Amino acid sequence: MLQTVWVSSPGSWALQESDCHHQGKKRSWKCRFVRTIIQHPCRRHAPKCSRRERMLRKIQICLCFCFVSGILYEISLLSSCVFSYLPMAQHYLTPEQVLNLGKSIIFLETTERLEPPPLVSCSVESAARIYQDRPIILFMRGLTNETALDMNTSYAAFSLLSSMKNVFIFPLQMETVFQETPLLQWYNQVVPEQEKNWVHVSSDASRLALIWKYGGIYMDTDVISIRPIPQQSFLAAQKSRFSSNGIFGFPARHKFVWDCMENFVLKYNGNIWGNQGPFLMTRMLKTLCNLTDFQGTEDHSCQNISFLNPQRFYPIPYPAWSRYYQVWDKSPNFNHSYALHLWNFMNRNRKVVVAGSNTLAEKLYKTYCPTTYEDLIQNAKHRDLPGPEDVE
Repeated sequence: MLQTVWVSSPGSWALQESDCHHQGKKRSWKCRFVRTIIQHPCRRHAPKCSRRERMLRKIQICLCFCFVSGILYEISLLSSCVFSYLPMAQHYLTPEQVLNLGKSIIFLETTERLEPPPLVSCSVESAARIYQDRPIILFMRGLTNETALDMNTSYAAFSLLSSMKNVFIFPLQMETVFQETPLLQWYNQVVPEQEKNWVHVSSDASRLALIWKYGGIYMDTDVISIRPIPQQSFLAAQKSRFSSNGIFGFPARHKFVWDCMENFVLKYNGNIWGNQGPFLMTRMLKTLCNLTDFQGTEDHSCQNISFLNPQRFYPIPYPAWSRYYQVWDKSPNFNHSYALHLWNFMNRNRKVVVAGSNTLAEKLYKTYCPTTYEDLIQNAKHRDLPGPEDVE
């Protein structure tokens, strides 16, 4: 039996059998075509075959070849990583099915909020545009089986992201994520309500487990992608001799990630912000490498792990984070960067992108996540404009 994949509606996958079958006296055109070729052969050396019949046979063979080529092309689409997904219906792809395809770009939302803010939407959209042949997965802690079915119609950003062909949105189920890792015992013992930095700590743990199990690239939800990252095993330097854990990538089952999970549990201290995050990555990298200062835009490499220059993701360092929300006389080109971290954790006053503000962040939105900009930023501006009934 030959099976091909087809998209039955935006965001859903289904399987359709293409074998021949009867519907009363009717038969599909494909079956009629194949039957025609089979039932009307003209033997090569048959004396009664006219030139016309031989020509007809050749045409039929050519058409048959085209038909088979079309079927093979349909099958090849299965491996093209062109995805569209609405979450948590039983006949849709599961997280494991998508993650097992490999090379996923993974985002995490460990708060309970269900409406992704514009920066999250921009991060996911920009990744979906830059990595069009890879699945982009947003795991959301607040998403459950009960809420998932109504999300597409209730939240603008959720609907926007769900409509993108290679974006998947799944519930974040930590106990499942931590299975078969050193983190499961820690998770079973920890009391989230007593943790000072639970949102960050749970995110630090989840990203390690997901990358170890499935491989790919993890990105924070305040990272805007601007060009593909060429390295497969890498850490991102936030500054010289100090690693971020906001962006990193490894193949599945990489020993460095396993060692990080073990150290996470061994030296766990949830009261110190970053102890399970960038400080963990830095101390583990130091066990392998003699870290030195960066010169120019060079990258470092140690034990087959690339330690990427701060210019790759942090051309604007965290003390100057607010410059993203300022107007520049001349915007930087970021020629040496793969993505930009907008330091949302530092954004205490909750600066946002405003349409028409001409800030650097607005220009980044327009360039790298134009749908988010149009749907969430421009539309918000129009909604805020006073209508005739508001004018006295």
